[in-house]
Amino acid sequence: MELSDAFKLKFPTYFFVVLFTFICSGTQLQASVADKPDSYIEYKGFVTDKVTGKPLPFTNILLIETNMSTVSNSEGEFSIKISDTVTNGKLSVRFMGYKNRTILLSDLKNEKNKIELEPIAVELPEVSVISKDAESLVQAMMEKKAQNYSVEEMQMTAFYRETIKKNRSYASLSEAVVDIYKQSYTSYKPDVVKMYKARKRTDYSKVDTLIFKLMGGPFNTLYLDLMKHPDMIFTDDMIKNYEFRFDRSTRMDNRLIYVVDFIQNKDYIEPLYYGKLYIDAQTLALKSAVFKLNIEDKEASSRMFIIKKPLNAKVYPVEVNYRIDYIEKDGKWYYGYGRIELGLRINWKRKLFNTTYFSTIEMAVTDWEKADDGKPQRKDRLRPSVIVSDAASGFSDPDFWGEFNVIEPEKSIETAIKKIQKQLEKKK
Repeated sequence: MELSDAFKLKFPTYFFVVLFTFICSGTQLQASVADKPDSYIEYKGFVTDKVTGKPLPFTNILLIETNMSTVSNSEGEFSIKISDTVTNGKLSVRFMGYKNRTILLSDLKNEKNKIELEPIAVELPEVSVISKDAESLVQAMMEKKAQNYSVEEMQMTAFYRETIKKNRSYASLSEAVVDIYKQSYTSYKPDVVKMYKARKRTDYSKVDTLIFKLMGGPFNTLYLDLMKHPDMIFTDDMIKNYEFRFDRSTRMDNRLIYVVDFIQNKDYIEPLYYGKLYIDAQTLALKSAVFKLNIEDKEASSRMFIIKKPLNAKVYPVEVNYRIDYIEKDGKWYYGYGRIELGLRINWKRKLFNTTYFSTIEMAVTDWEKADDGKPQRKDRLRPSVIVSDAASGFSDPDFWGEFNVIEPEKSIETAIKKIQKQLEKKK
């Protein structure tokens, strides 16, 4: 197997993209598929803005008085599986800038539920009330990490997905349920991940002779945890290279949320990040962060990605987007959802058309509890260099996931997978 191209993303440190010159499946590792009881009820639907009817992506949906949760997908669709022993359950549906809704499970159907959220208009408080210096607020947010985030080790169950598109066509989809041993937010120890279930589908007719693979898997989204890994962006040395300013505040969970915009200083040359921090006004905890990599300087941003490349091609990013959301429970905040969107363009010499690869990596925590002594043994732990698409196989069993909560597939992905399955059936 000849490795001809490899791209390395500076954020996070262990995020890799790998291109192979020859089509080859490599060694397929069978993921553990130990089964749990599947006596559950599944509820499906979508979340929209009550006024405009627009879908609300990444809406948090939590079963009240439990740690069981999920998020809606980029089109507002959701699916949540709940044990059939829960008879009087209630769902809390929450989205930034909207009024919370509490819904009885008994009022839901199994499919086609429509949940409408009402937007909230929030006036920006007097600057003197919150701070005249947005940077000081960000620094205070970092200093209060031990008070706001868990200092205990946690065991989490999460759903992970990565997709790869070549130009406009989906070429690959990999999904996994993983167990995460989340270290204390005051510890420098890395989080530990074990794969529980996994599956993949790749349409080799869409990738031609060049296979785009992602290294890092769930670790990519774990490194997005800015409160666990503040050194990824806001180190003591780097924070001075950003400008911070207040944006219009918003609300979530009936609480005021400060919005801080950040962008790199104009006099700093190397590419940095820009975006928004959503900070809980009461506790100064980071609720969410949505940001991008500055890729205006193509050559400089390319150097952040590329380890090796073909002699007859230039490769540079066309988009690099990030999102991290935290969930609050009993006064503590926990990692909830992470998403990375990456676009790379390959310009081939002496070729008329270029190739663009788009990849989305996302992971949602669906349950968590205080850790016991069940830390995965070393032989079962995933390495930060894992390639999930090589560590999974099979995509045919519709009941594969059982009671595990997943992110509802986007319609485009769902359609692409069906097409891939039809093509594979024709080849048999």
